[in-house]
Amino acid sequence: MAQKLFHLSRDGVSLLIETTKGTPNVIHWGRELPAIDDPPQYLIAVTEPTPHGLFDESHRAGVWRENARAFLGQPALQGHRSGRAFSPKFELVSATRPSAHELLFVSRDDHAGLEVSLSYELTESGLIKIRSSVTNLGAPADQTDAGQATEDFTLNGLMAFLPLPDHATDILDFHGRWMRERQAQRTKISVGKHVRESHEGRSGHDYTIVQFATTDNASFQNGEVWGLSLAWSGNNVHTVEREMVGRTQIGAGELLLPGEVILAVGETYDAPTVIATYSNQGIDGASDRLHRFQRARAAHPTNIRPRPVSLNVWEAVYMNHDLAKLTALAEVAGRIGVERFVLDDGWFGARRDDTAGLGDWVVSAEVWPNGLKPLIDVVQANGMEFGLWFEAEMVNPNSDLYRAHPEWIMQADGRTPVEARWQQVLDLTHPGAYDHVLGQVDAILSEYDIAYIKWDHNRPITDAGHFDRAAVRAQTQAIYRLFDELKRRHPGLEIESCASGGGRIDLGMIDHADRFWASDNNDALERQQIYRNTSIAIAPELLGTHIGPTKAHSSGRTHSISFRAATAMWGHAGIEWDVTEASELELAQLAGFISFYKANRDLLHSGRVVRVDAIDENAWSHGVVAQDGSRAIFAYVQLRTAKQILPNAMRFAGLEAGATYRVTQVEPAGAPGKMQKFDSATWIHGVEVSGAWLMSAGLRTPILQPEQAMIFEAVRV
Repeated sequence: MAQKLFHLSRDGVSLLIETTKGTPNVIHWGRELPAIDDPPQYLIAVTEPTPHGLFDESHRAGVWRENARAFLGQPALQGHRSGRAFSPKFELVSATRPSAHELLFVSRDDHAGLEVSLSYELTESGLIKIRSSVTNLGAPADQTDAGQATEDFTLNGLMAFLPLPDHATDILDFHGRWMRERQAQRTKISVGKHVRESHEGRSGHDYTIVQFATTDNASFQNGEVWGLSLAWSGNNVHTVEREMVGRTQIGAGELLLPGEVILAVGETYDAPTVIATYSNQGIDGASDRLHRFQRARAAHPTNIRPRPVSLNVWEAVYMNHDLAKLTALAEVAGRIGVERFVLDDGWFGARRDDTAGLGDWVVSAEVWPNGLKPLIDVVQANGMEFGLWFEAEMVNPNSDLYRAHPEWIMQADGRTPVEARWQQVLDLTHPGAYDHVLGQVDAILSEYDIAYIKWDHNRPITDAGHFDRAAVRAQTQAIYRLFDELKRRHPGLEIESCASGGGRIDLGMIDHADRFWASDNNDALERQQIYRNTSIAIAPELLGTHIGPTKAHSSGRTHSISFRAATAMWGHAGIEWDVTEASELELAQLAGFISFYKANRDLLHSGRVVRVDAIDENAWSHGVVAQDGSRAIFAYVQLRTAKQILPNAMRFAGLEAGATYRVTQVEPAGAPGKMQKFDSATWIHGVEVSGAWLMSAGLRTPILQPEQAMIFEAVRV
């Protein structure tokens, strides 16, 4: 405990924590610092002045942001013991290094009867994993009324905060809704709190995934960026708070409902992990740290096998399941190179439309009199594995399950919650409901050869109670346990997290699911924005990106295969279209796209994602660059008509400045539409220039029609 200054440093990032006031206090998170030879000098450098009209000592409240230490903002821990212990003052008990890149601080308030811990782990990719907990030690007898020495402690919230430097000026985060997830919004940091909360009972369509603070000039490639993301799939809160004294912090944590966590003596609340990313190379630098962190996990899907090309039949047949039609789809899919065939909603119980059947996870004898095996046999005979859709956290009131067990839904005060999509939410914290779901899903997976399940969650949770007690936290933990148990029983099973599209995409679910459905909107133009922002936090290979129908079912827009493929290529690619209706030319284009994707998915799913800062918001360029800089694939996307007759040059990013690259256009799914007399840009057939030229001057592109895209390969020579 003699040490007063602690320094973690890795991959260009430093975290500096001092404990001179008897509590941990983060004094630096950001650019890597050299080894510190004279700690007292650094403590002098961060000492605050003592202003008039405030407290009689310098302002340094520490990581717990306690009011008892003269902090006037939101404390990191909020709660009480029957109205007492509302303002704890934690004194540091121990400060240890569990490993070379980790710090653990334990503090205690004996008067309040509370112990808190806070650990910081600096990962190989330069992220900080922050874990915090609070334990109810029980109030000392001499500090309580007679007979009240073992009172419960009601926890209202436990958040993790990190300081932001004074030159952080902006907030960048993401909002959204069903069919339009992850839309960027940027605002200036001002005095007060900028708060983003989700009360959906899942991370939510409006969940930011990561909240950034940035310098004024920060862009994809330039400037400093500090970001927090919560590894949690339930209710959540992200905030940036600037105090009236002028200091700013960024925080994140689980949003607890009233009474959701009440700790008995000896019980501990472990907060969801908060993941902090810093970059002095713009948003892409912060994004790259998140991607490398995800890819370093042993269970990361691409560490097991390449991502298979999928065909999901939802927009091809909806609930009109017919073996002959699905056989035809499977035969065409196999012929063009699809590797996974997914049967969506409508195969079970009384599920002929979306008003009935959820909860009865047995194969419908009406639709499938011989079970699913005839279809699975056809799928496998055409060289594909089989996947199946579930939505087993939900129940239709028109179901055998609900008629037998109406008490198994989440509810409060004895009332039935408002229906959404003719559904209620099963209370998976109820042992009977949990065992029912696990048992029926396990039975299907045991009977049939199923490699993959698409798991949907189509409604937000309201009145999220278990016997009238708030239970979003317990419900979230239950679905984690359920997914993990299904994988334990069925080794190799992959699970996609879908929640009306992008309603449950977060860094908590990545440890339990293998893929996310980014949006129910397959319109390629809309998907450009949704994918661009979602992939800032989530590695591309975890995001399902499909070629939808020629005329998008979600919007009515019509797009070429070329544009749809150029949009779908950048994640875990697939098709969601009735390919039996495609012409021979379209099938050839699909086959070409699939062949190109298979040949390049190793690069697409391992390289550094770069998003070139746009001069004209009507055209984007982005790509993936191999970690060694040897290869890259880029897209130039014309979203809308250009502002001027001649388009701006397409610039590249992330290449080696001193290397020479050969750049060629590729057309894996046909040529994009153009608005010009003839092709004067002969370089599209091949040109060799330096990386410095490509990243500064760039290349002159053809004049594309709106909603068109070009794909380029760059190979170091």
